Amino acid sequence: MGQSFWQKLQRVKAKDIGNIFVFALALPVSAVYKRKRKDLWLICDNENEARDNGYWLYKYIREHHKEQDVMYAINKKSPDYARVKDLGPVVQYGSFMHWLYYLTASKNISSQKEGKPNAAVCYLLEVYGILKNKRIFLQHGITKDDVEFLHYKNTKMRMFVCAVEREYQYVKEKFGYPDGWVQKLGFCRFDNLFDTSQGKRQILVMPTWRNWISIPTTESYDQEDISRFTDTKYFRCWNEFLCDERLADFLDKENIRLVFYPHRGMQKFIQSFRALSPHIVIAKWPEYDVQELLKESNLLVTDYSSIAMDFAYLRKPLIYYQFDYEMFRKGQYSEGYFSYENDGFGKVCKKEQDIIAEIKAIVGDGTRMPAVYKQRVDEFFCYRDRDNCKRNYEAICKL
Repeated sequence: MGQSFWQKLQRVKAKDIGNIFVFALALPVSAVYKRKRKDLWLICDNENEARDNGYWLYKYIREHHKEQDVMYAINKKSPDYARVKDLGPVVQYGSFMHWLYYLTASKNISSQKEGKPNAAVCYLLEVYGILKNKRIFLQHGITKDDVEFLHYKNTKMRMFVCAVEREYQYVKEKFGYPDGWVQKLGFCRFDNLFDTSQGKRQILVMPTWRNWISIPTTESYDQEDISRFTDTKYFRCWNEFLCDERLADFLDKENIRLVFYPHRGMQKFIQSFRALSPHIVIAKWPEYDVQELLKESNLLVTDYSSIAMDFAYLRKPLIYYQFDYEMFRKGQYSEGYFSYENDGFGKVCKKEQDIIAEIKAIVGDGTRMPAVYKQRVDEFFCYRDRDNCKRNYEAICKL
């Protein structure tokens, strides 16, 4: 198992220690709750969001299976709380009641591996077999790399949901889950993923995060944190892209809106970015919804983000801007079954002038996905229906 339980316990941070006592208090109470709520499902996405696969599954259950005992965990101070409060029961994320329902639930369901009252403490309880509930991982994005923290030995999750055949085969063979525990069901959010870009002229630029860039774990940060961030290649390349005169002139001439919306792991430093053109919007969470941006945009520019899969599902053109590929493979994820050059859904660009030239070329061709990439999309995705939530619900019922 590598490190022992006690070695990993020592890595639990001081802020997490209090949750050990909350767990101890909630445990005996949950034994009473279990007698009354024998099949409670607890669902969540990120602590402050109701926008992902968990939300869409919860919405489906509340609208189509009201007989199912189900709750959704979210921070009630989140702007997304309004999206779920009228659907059904909601519990404050990380609270004593969250712990109580987490221990009571027969099924704990999340789009996030850390979707639980306290990620550090729950990890120890789950991976070492102290807590024997059934955990379902709906996923946040289609897995395409060798993501070691999602291997069975590091999760002990009862069900791992995949969206496409190649992902399903890869996870099943590589990640070490018992037979039948990896299931190809499709992503719940795909039921609401459809193109609304007709008549609009909008480019979405959405880079993912970087594991080696130090991001503060709290909302507070100081000038030293900002200086470290603005000294990274990640910041320099994306900021130079936003300030490129050729891009600004093109957007102004074509009257195209460009929305720059970096991963939430980088959102704390959003104020560091600048843009040359008034047609560029530097978008802040939670003012913008990722799925709505994907639906209403005509073209996507990203780097390694699995959000490209969602955009490709809509058969809309995209471009990969990968100025730090070797560093990404070394410092973040090892390559899995997916090659951007051979399997990707758009051209891979390494330099700023190339990405701008490709944007111009795609727009000049009517902002259509080239045939070669459209064929790859059609071969990659196996479900084209609106039954993803239904499949997920029925599979969870059978556990």
